[in-house]
Amino acid sequence: MSNASVMSAALIPAGVAVVTRYLDLAGVFSCALLGGAVARTAGLDLFGFLVVGIISGLGGGLIRDVLLQHGTPVALTDYAYLLTAVAGSVVVFLIKISEESWNRLFIALDAAVIGFWAVTGANKTLAVGLGWLPAVLLGTLTAVGGGALRDVILGRVPAVFGRNGLYATVAVAVAGVTVLCSYLGVPRVGIGLGIALALVFRLTAVHYGWNLPNSLDWQPHSKLASTMRRRSDPATRTGGEEQSEPPKESS
Repeated sequence: MSNASVMSAALIPAGVAVVTRYLDLAGVFSCALLGGAVARTAGLDLFGFLVVGIISGLGGGLIRDVLLQHGTPVALTDYAYLLTAVAGSVVVFLIKISEESWNRLFIALDAAVIGFWAVTGANKTLAVGLGWLPAVLLGTLTAVGGGALRDVILGRVPAVFGRNGLYATVAVAVAGVTVLCSYLGVPRVGIGLGIALALVFRLTAVHYGWNLPNSLDWQPHSKLASTMRRRSDPATRTGGEEQSEPPKESS
């Protein structure tokens, strides 16, 4: 047995792997529900509901498993994943839940899903023998990947890119806590603590409207920078050209 296998077995016991699977399925169902809600807002038909719901529910996990290169993605080998995503899509097709209603009524479930998937992605990455940094990255990607793919196919700027109540930031924090607890030898504590952190952090961010800052307007203050800005400013160039023209003689 390789050193990586021994290390991963020590970090992620078999019992934790079983819990991780059920958390993964819970995340699939919840994000398929959200995908169906987005499909309803977009006015799609049943096929559209299924496609958007499946991509929303399985997208993050598929990207994670492909990057891990540790066999066929689990969504293609374990039929429970696809059936769970289809079930979530059909539920929203039959029961009217719009994206706006979801945002008002299911914020807690949305926060829990971040915890489910960030924990799952981090644990699965550690289980194949990779280190803490890939585990944090893939834990975050698992949590936000499906929603980003869903928004892209619908022609929208992915919600994870801004004004989203620290969605990705919460996923990074949860994945980090999960990895830290695994390295401390208490992976089960990491699961519970990660989900609790997702709920508290996400709900607090939404309640108080916390968001990461947009691009800053700071510009370097130096003679060279000022000269370059004047040369690149069309208004400045136009004004200079007009002033350089000789005055016309009056008739």
